[in-house]
Amino acid sequence: MKNKNYYAVLMAGGVGSRFWPISTSSYPKQFHDMLGTGDTLIQKTFKRLNKFVPTENILILTNERYNDLVLEQLPLVKQDQVVLEPAMRNTAPCILYAALKIQKMNENGVMIVAPSDHWIEDEEAFAKDVTACFDKCEKEDVLCTLGIKPSFPNTGFGYIEFEKESTEEIKKVNQFREKPDYETAKEFLAQGNFLWNAGIFMWSVKTIVSAFKNYQPEQYSLFESGMSCYNTGEEKEFIKENYPKAENISIDYAILENSKAIFVLPATFDWNDLGTWGSLYDKLDKDEDNNAVVNSKSLTTDASGNMIRSPKDKIVVVDGLNDYIIVDKKEVLLIYPKSKEQDIKKVLGAVKDKYGDEYA
Repeated sequence: MKNKNYYAVLMAGGVGSRFWPISTSSYPKQFHDMLGTGDTLIQKTFKRLNKFVPTENILILTNERYNDLVLEQLPLVKQDQVVLEPAMRNTAPCILYAALKIQKMNENGVMIVAPSDHWIEDEEAFAKDVTACFDKCEKEDVLCTLGIKPSFPNTGFGYIEFEKESTEEIKKVNQFREKPDYETAKEFLAQGNFLWNAGIFMWSVKTIVSAFKNYQPEQYSLFESGMSCYNTGEEKEFIKENYPKAENISIDYAILENSKAIFVLPATFDWNDLGTWGSLYDKLDKDEDNNAVVNSKSLTTDASGNMIRSPKDKIVVVDGLNDYIIVDKKEVLLIYPKSKEQDIKKVLGAVKDKYGDEYA
């Protein structure tokens, strides 16, 4: 039996512009089978959470424009489980909104907030880590997060610094640190008490709502005023009118940097945020020349280290290219150095300027 007090909030509103041209604003990466497994990223995440969270207790937080995609890809989800943002306001407002909805359903609820587009291999270890945090959150007024043991000095992630002397499994957080430069990242790793911030959070609804009341009183007042409307036919109208008034602020700045009761569990599973084509390449199986191929029938000569993706069973011939991203989509072909993958966002901007939004 799954615990009826367990809830999940699946964050599925991002655009994933570094995965252009596959990921677009009308059809972002979480709705694509990026790994070639037969499941889209949101489907994989839903199944992972559904192993220990009851189906009806999983909420999908997304933008209004993705409502139909969510219902199409997650047939077990009912419309009232899809929490729609009428305006982009970062992570704090939508988390508070979801927490109040859950609190009205079940004041004893504990919830996980998880991105819909991450790669996690050992799903049993993931469930074990999350439920360990749930246990702590049910007993204490704490906010928990999962931290990833760093494997190299990555400058693309924020870091979590925990109490070095702690012998507990779930450790007290000293502070959250911004994305560092390379030398600072090396220092973090050398110190041994720093973890990558994966953006996966667990807390009881009572604790997170109380934290908003203390640290973001205006935001709390705005959303709490709709309590009588939540989970009723009046909710949509209230949110449409009031959500755009919410401050645009992340959960990190709104709550986590203020709270003195944050704990981190160093994750026991492999994790990748799948933020770029390069990070996807790292997680895919490779051929004898270290090319990662999704969907394509590839023929490569003097070509290595490439990320190759095309429509299903399309033959892709590559000769003399090394360490490139090669992505063929019906109306766009991208051939781009892996070393410049962070610039794909800029390329997307240039394409929009020259050819219009239909390709973005």
